Amino acid sequence: MDISALIGELGNRVDQILGGDGSLLERLLTPWTFWQAAILIGILLLAHVFSRALTPLFAGVGSGGAPHPLTATINAIISRRRAILLALLLWLTVLTLREVTWPSRSFYLAICANLVTAWVIISLLTRLVRNRLLGRTLAIGIWGIAALNITGILPVVLDALESASFGIGERQVSLLAIANGLIMAFVLIWIAILVSRLVERRIFSTPDLAPATQVLLSKLFRIAVLTGAVVVALDLTGIDLTALAVFSGAVGLGLGFGLQKVVSNLISGFILLTDKSIKPGDVISLGETFGWINKLNARYVSVITRDGREFLIPNEELITNQVINWSYSDKNIRLEIKFGVSYDSDPHLVRRIAVEAATDVDRVLQEPAPVCHLVEFGDSSIDFVLRFWIVDPAEGVVNIKGKVFLALWDTLKANDVRIPFPHREVILREPFRAASPPET
Repeated sequence: MDISALIGELGNRVDQILGGDGSLLERLLTPWTFWQAAILIGILLLAHVFSRALTPLFAGVGSGGAPHPLTATINAIISRRRAILLALLLWLTVLTLREVTWPSRSFYLAICANLVTAWVIISLLTRLVRNRLLGRTLAIGIWGIAALNITGILPVVLDALESASFGIGERQVSLLAIANGLIMAFVLIWIAILVSRLVERRIFSTPDLAPATQVLLSKLFRIAVLTGAVVVALDLTGIDLTALAVFSGAVGLGLGFGLQKVVSNLISGFILLTDKSIKPGDVISLGETFGWINKLNARYVSVITRDGREFLIPNEELITNQVINWSYSDKNIRLEIKFGVSYDSDPHLVRRIAVEAATDVDRVLQEPAPVCHLVEFGDSSIDFVLRFWIVDPAEGVVNIKGKVFLALWDTLKANDVRIPFPHREVILREPFRAASPPET
């Protein structure tokens, strides 16, 4: 691309816009230009006053029981009442001036009216974008293009961008093609995200697919759609994709060395999704972390514990470390508690009442039924183990053990069965005293 030629071309375009002989400057210095500027300032003040006066009338509007989309639309219109009033007053003034005098005497006011009207319409349409920052950026970009078109500068800018080109591979690519490619890439990626969300909802609403399969299919579809959108956008730009082969290879090599952990977590995530060792809803234990899996993401797994904390565990740790999956093949898990009674107790009675105590506790399954076994004759007690099953480990393990302990305590007290505790005897002896030597 020849920079000097581009600067010269832009200079010629600017000279054409200015008229080459100062005619535009003469038109700007006419008395009616100053009159239009004064009218515009007056309309701005009038729109501001009207907007402040109408504020109390809209205090409770849009907050009733209307549907959410309608409420959002009403609130959006109310929040832009100043710009809407300004557009209405400008158009009323332009139409009035065109009736009473020459149309040229309202030329700049008509441009301002078109600019304000375009901003109102574009800002309302971009409210459909959920991301506020993205919506505002999109509104400013579209309005900028509309403003160039309204003022008549857009063809000049397009010609200048078209004339500025440089070579990529065997193709000549202009700045206009790059700008069009970026816009198309933005539109295609936005459409790809919307389509992927719709497909993900469809996949997750299919009961015939396992949760891990649903996550895997949704991730693969999103990656494929986004990759296709980027490739199509590059092709529409006019960039030769084969020219990027060496560059992409160098970037891939750099990513392989610099982002080993990230790539390892991504690959581990696909392994977890394909082998179905863990899936959303499973209850797992990893080290001191105990909770249920909330989400399977490309880089990490979200695990929520009983105290409400959410751990983001890298996928690689779930592949390389030992993980206890409490609900891998069956959600039923067996718990046990150990206790001892005094030697004065009847062990047959203790076994029967212990099973009855566990059976009466909520969340304890009746099938398989709880069992109690005598395991040892201890130093000061007969030791038993009480085993029972639950089907909902996500609701907690320690809390159900506590309930069974309390039920067992009440049952043992009601049947006069004592729980012994170790006794210690302390024997105090007189201190040893050495014999005193005989007196001489």
